[in-house]
Amino acid sequence: MQDWLTMTAADLGRGIAAGSIDSVTLCRTYLDAIDAHPLRDRIYARVTAERALAEATAAAERARNGQRRSPLDGVPVSWKDLFDSAGIATEAGSRLLADRIPERDAAVLETATAMGLVCLGKTHMSELAFSGLGHNPSTATPPSVNDAEGVSGGSSSGAAASVAFGLAAAAIGSDTGGSVRIPAAWNDLVGLKTTAGRISAEGVVPLARRFDTVGPLCRSVEDAALLLAALEGQGGIDLQGVELEGRRFAVLRTVAMQDLRETPAAAFDGALTRLRAAGALIEEIEVPEVEAAMELSTVLYTCEAYGLWRDVIEADPEAMYPEILERFRLGKNFSAPDYVAAWAELELARLAYDRAVAGFDAVLLPTAAMLPPNLQRLIDEHEYYLSENLLALRNTRIGNLMGLCALTLPTGTPSCGLMMMGAPNGEELLLRLGAAVEEALA
Repeated sequence: MQDWLTMTAADLGRGIAAGSIDSVTLCRTYLDAIDAHPLRDRIYARVTAERALAEATAAAERARNGQRRSPLDGVPVSWKDLFDSAGIATEAGSRLLADRIPERDAAVLETATAMGLVCLGKTHMSELAFSGLGHNPSTATPPSVNDAEGVSGGSSSGAAASVAFGLAAAAIGSDTGGSVRIPAAWNDLVGLKTTAGRISAEGVVPLARRFDTVGPLCRSVEDAALLLAALEGQGGIDLQGVELEGRRFAVLRTVAMQDLRETPAAAFDGALTRLRAAGALIEEIEVPEVEAAMELSTVLYTCEAYGLWRDVIEADPEAMYPEILERFRLGKNFSAPDYVAAWAELELARLAYDRAVAGFDAVLLPTAAMLPPNLQRLIDEHEYYLSENLLALRNTRIGNLMGLCALTLPTGTPSCGLMMMGAPNGEELLLRLGAAVEEALA
């Protein structure tokens, strides 16, 4: 049973289907592991044991009757603490939302539950999802699986830790500027950023609605594909038969390759070498409009975030972590015409990007330019916090600004991910390519 804690969600699902794994026993195994783990309270905000066992019991009955609802029916997963859950507090990592108890599940949690996923509980996160580091003195700060003194990445910090430490078979997080991909990369997981609007955000505590997305953190590309299907209430995605021979990939040099730290740079180069050995054709490109778009980030993100949260924040600003409060309040510095003009400029940049990458199967870049930063330095040094937070999210934010789907894969070097960016709503093709890339990197 101990092996169950490290198996992929897909393999657990196959075991349930074959009758070799009982979903109730599987659920109890995970709940026992959570309760016994010394990092339990730094990873989980709340464990929903009663709900999990009820859902696992129903899944076991369906398995016995040959009525499983999806390949992951009966598989236990965690949920980031910004997905509403009926009768269970959903606080988005903020004392501003303390004791907020929704009356119903978020739409995506409802769908996933209907497809048989078992909800283990809610995981810690950066406050109101507005940081790529995962440090949250208001609630808890999960560690990186590779560095006990480092942060796990944000804002889906506990989501990544729950999988990396064997306390969930997979996790559901959100990604507004990199919040699925950074923690996935820093904890050697697969993370999928979906296209904005593809998965319902109803009942998901927002940060910036035009950029907010829902996506899984998991142990394999197959898991990511199955989880995407479950979150949408759909059938699976066929990942078979894709080879890298002759596939064309672009390496985006604009912005993404600047200031790379030594270890992520070497990991990225090594990954490209393995892809070329598998027959992939890789070409470097520059897209100047991406750099211009990056300069719009402050107005686009902070205006929307502060617009959504201003009244709540200013009613009790002392309740917030000062670093996050400062980020939100940047939205006060811009006018409505500034925001409208920035969106108009971004839409032109997206058109230019789409033209530049039209002949490629996917665009490649390092998921993060850096390794997990040291938690104590983040606490002690304001300038270090600012610089590391901005650099952590820089590469991932390209995908959000350009409106893309994106996938991060482990390179084999601890805490270093390879990111693949695909066309908007191109998740199926991206995952198929990702399965081939995963095999080459292995």
